[in-house]
Amino acid sequence: MALQPAAGARDLNPRQVDANRQLSEKLAGVFRMWGYDEVSPPRVERLDTLMAGGAIASSDIVRLVADEPLGLRPEMTASIARAACTRLAARPRPLRLWASGTVFQSRAADEGGHCIEENLQTGVELFGVEPIEAEMELLSLLMASVQTLGLDHAHRPRLLVGHTGLMDLLLSLVPDNMREAVRTALIQFDRLALIGLDLSDDLRATLLNLLGCRGTPQQVLSELRGTFGKTGLFEDLERLCRQLDSFATEQGIAIQLDPTFQPHFELYTGLVFQLVCDGSAAPVVIARGGRYDDLVRRCGAPAQLAFGAGFSFAIDPIRELLSGEGTVSPLPTVLVAFSPSSRLEDGLARQRHWHQQGRSAVLELHPCNVRSEAESTARSQNLQLDWLDN
Repeated sequence: MALQPAAGARDLNPRQVDANRQLSEKLAGVFRMWGYDEVSPPRVERLDTLMAGGAIASSDIVRLVADEPLGLRPEMTASIARAACTRLAARPRPLRLWASGTVFQSRAADEGGHCIEENLQTGVELFGVEPIEAEMELLSLLMASVQTLGLDHAHRPRLLVGHTGLMDLLLSLVPDNMREAVRTALIQFDRLALIGLDLSDDLRATLLNLLGCRGTPQQVLSELRGTFGKTGLFEDLERLCRQLDSFATEQGIAIQLDPTFQPHFELYTGLVFQLVCDGSAAPVVIARGGRYDDLVRRCGAPAQLAFGAGFSFAIDPIRELLSGEGTVSPLPTVLVAFSPSSRLEDGLARQRHWHQQGRSAVLELHPCNVRSEAESTARSQNLQLDWLDN
């Protein structure tokens, strides 16, 4: 019998479980306040749903042995979009949903082979709202949610914002046969690859300049207007970032606009974003999201309603980042112990009393000969002793 969990899976101790629960409940309280209803998508789905029409690579999905192609969800958006367009299709739009649960990804292990990466997620999805109104609500909700987590300036939170439309603009300068290679170099921030491509000197210089075009939204949009002129996309992004500015300033969140930013999953067709903090050893992504109209369309939504956007928080990295900060320390559990002159029935009655007060209490089922014996047991388990000696 194997005594270690599968590679990538984790055993959480009670403190970690409690911290995850508190973080999830804090975020759930904000989602409910904003009018989002909870749903529970299945952990197991058909592969064609999980792959989201090719947006998610099959290598990222943990496959199951079954009579039909099934896998464990690598994220929850595709499953929720499917439900929104089928079982929940008759509900009026905007349709606001949130969900919390475990997601599973298959990745290459350091020592070779593959392992399963298991993470707890919670997030929201908004269906039936066109750009840019949905993005304004979602990013305002993101800011309100972050406020409950207790991040401080030492974490250096920063919101990295991109847009698939910005990438399309950059690639519009490039010949068709070179676009995929240029796109890869831009996404990977690979200056050497860009220099090595068979491009004209002027185009190469322009792309290298755009590769470094990242920073405050005002600065980046000004530079992009100098290259591409005025577009409605620039106006929308400026409006969105202006809406977020006061929220971000209050919480010490820096907003960075990056035209070359694209997430790992090619799920999004519009705005994309990540919330990044400084961890003890490296930057940590604690939230990510964007717009995914194409996915909603593939799920069968009519054209006039084929709009979707959302984001999710990664609970485990947030817990590790905070290291217990911002969580409420519960009152210690009570140990009800009794002497030989008392009875088990007396102990059960006393335990019920603590439960009625809302306190956690456990009962020592056998009498202790002396109080010191009960005190030793309580100390060893970090419990508060309630001693009965009738």
